[in-house]
Amino acid sequence: MPPTTHDTWTERADLAQASLEKYFGAPGQQLLHNTCPSEPGDDEVFNYWWLAHLIDVRVDAYERTGDPAWLDKARGAHDNILARNDEALYNDYFDDMLWFALATLRLAGATGDAALHAEASALWRHVGEKGWNDIEGGGIAWRVQQPYYKNTPANGPFVILSARLDDGTGDHLAWARRTMDWLEAALVTPEGFVHDGRNRQEDGAVDTDWRYTYNQGLYIGACVALAEATGDKGHLDKGLRTARTAVTELMVGGVFAHEGDGGDEGLFKGIFYRYARLLAEATGDAELRAVILDSTETLWSRALAGDSLLAPGDWREPATGKVPYSAQLSAIMATEACAALTAPR
Repeated sequence: MPPTTHDTWTERADLAQASLEKYFGAPGQQLLHNTCPSEPGDDEVFNYWWLAHLIDVRVDAYERTGDPAWLDKARGAHDNILARNDEALYNDYFDDMLWFALATLRLAGATGDAALHAEASALWRHVGEKGWNDIEGGGIAWRVQQPYYKNTPANGPFVILSARLDDGTGDHLAWARRTMDWLEAALVTPEGFVHDGRNRQEDGAVDTDWRYTYNQGLYIGACVALAEATGDKGHLDKGLRTARTAVTELMVGGVFAHEGDGGDEGLFKGIFYRYARLLAEATGDAELRAVILDSTETLWSRALAGDSLLAPGDWREPATGKVPYSAQLSAIMATEACAALTAPR
């Protein structure tokens, strides 16, 4: 079978984006139902960090098409987060705030809006001041209520954000390096596998049984961001080591295994694909590129229903039961990654 063309991936990306509204669109401030189908009570949770990734996928579509309507959608998601969070940037979860900061920084870059850049900078300062402590030798805490619990979902995004904010005038790069040093010492194995967290129960233990794709993706993203900020290509070698280990350890039947039904897990694969795509572009690694394209092809062969896509948690099977829109976001991220990787150079 010949490889899927860029034009086809572009059509699929448009369809995946449109399917988000088709299956999850909600009136008013709700914006998106948390699940499809949606029943009374399903929308009670305000998923701040899912909405941050909604900003990101709309920016992906803008970068692919150049159509400013996608930026309007991205800004709408940004404003929705603030409106539902009492017009505040902050919440109690440092990882949530970092996802919002990363998405807002991308939106700032796409629009040239200095106010958005200032928001991302304010979030970075807040997390650095409130989240970092010396428990477990350093690192950003997961949330305010657990200053002792340090994990990859908080520290990986902080490295990426710090490196992306670096302009040669502040201490962003120093923070990126300091946090990366802690992350590698605390949670990355010699083989490159990235564990989720440590000291969750104040016993110093590492959660070795929490084996998630997004931890691998976050470390890969941190490697790419530091390589771009410093020019040190050794970071890319580390990223490739982790990508290969992730494929070996976490893929089943050519796709990443189903990671759980809690809702948040639906986003995990997409985060891997977002940053693996950047690594593939930075290194030209043909093996990683093929993994991204082939596994996403499997998703489309299973989840396409007529003229729309409803993404399952397990990409080997069609969606059944209630599907969280987090899973749909992962499918969009992977598909946009494929469109980018097949674009003419």
